[in-house]
Amino acid sequence: MNPVRHLPLGKNLRDRRFQALAAALVLALAAVFAGPLPLTRSGVAVLAVVDITGSMNVRDYTLDGKPASRLDVARAGLRRMVAELPCGSRLALALFTERRPFLLFTPIEVCADFAPLDGALAGIDWRMAWEGDSRITAGLHRAIQMAGELDTDLLFVTDGQETPPLPSTGLPPFDGKPGAVRGLIVGAGGHALSPIPKYNDRGREAGFYGETDVQQENRFGPPPDDAESREGYNPRNAPFGASAAKGTEHLSSVREPHLKALGAQTGLAYAHLDGPDGLAATLTAAATPRPLPGRIDPRPFLGGLALALALAAFLAGFRPARPLQPTRM
Repeated sequence: MNPVRHLPLGKNLRDRRFQALAAALVLALAAVFAGPLPLTRSGVAVLAVVDITGSMNVRDYTLDGKPASRLDVARAGLRRMVAELPCGSRLALALFTERRPFLLFTPIEVCADFAPLDGALAGIDWRMAWEGDSRITAGLHRAIQMAGELDTDLLFVTDGQETPPLPSTGLPPFDGKPGAVRGLIVGAGGHALSPIPKYNDRGREAGFYGETDVQQENRFGPPPDDAESREGYNPRNAPFGASAAKGTEHLSSVREPHLKALGAQTGLAYAHLDGPDGLAATLTAAATPRPLPGRIDPRPFLGGLALALALAAFLAGFRPARPLQPTRM
């Protein structure tokens, strides 16, 4: 009778299947007894203000291969931005028209409340506007004040077209402290002039604005320096001249120099909206880093890795049956 042969212990330890099963056992025990690990990462708290005035309906973008308005691309960019922000970040939403932003809701967490937040962003529409004017400078100044009251940074999305135009005296003064509220002005729109769609009282598109439909010059305050050279100038009765103003205010492009001047005045950064992607990274670079304490649970990862090693060891030991060879007679 032949004695049972045992493999040397060293050979067992060097066996790849044995090593895989041993590692799987260790990982399985770790998955049972391991607890969540503390994790700190950076997030943002931001008030997003979206310009919904008429010039934001200009279709000078392309989205999914189709012409898209500035508001369409801004809306898509904000939705993708929220999906990319780290959990723990908070976002408040406001709409801008006339001269002030209107707050829809205070900051909410972007992961726990993602569904209602995404739905609110998807529902932004130009028909929500309550006035036709677009006093960008006044709206931005008030948005900065609102963000300070909410203890957030600011993201202000606009094409920068002032309606009516600013007076000849230029930018109104900023009463706040530049840089006290950090954030980003996002310029929406192409750099070439485009017609502005006009809508009737039923919300249906009815052509484009013409030169006589839009105020071409702000005639409040002191007249410009060239007033005396204008036809019909009279210092008392016609300080801006007797003729109607002409210009291109019925056409629209992103007013980048104006928006950069507002950024320099208020301490906000500026970026152009090139498309719906990349807004999260641009905002994060300009916003205040806010530490977000959290936890990460390693147990699913450990258990999955243990299962993968066990399956690998099982499959390594599987040998398909060899077909029988025919017997020669």
